Amino acid sequence: MVDEDSFYCALGEAVNGPGGCFGWNLDALADCLRGGWGARPPFTLYWRQPHNARPALASVSAPLLEVLREGGVSVR
Repeated sequence: MVDEDSFYCALGEAVNGPGGCFGWNLDALADCLRGGWGARPPFTLYWRQPHNARPALASVSAPLLEVLREGGVSVR
């Protein structure tokens, strides 16, 4: 993961399989969590090696975790 776009790509593929989408920004992610596309909350997202993503997501990490939490996603 090298930037915010690659995070959303990885999340979409983790939730919906290769080429899958689960939002391309915070607002779209929130819509996906509310709209029932792909995995339906509540669910747990197991984030391996989160330290690798910190530099790429520095500007959105707190709001991102908040959107996930409010959407019923537990992040481990």
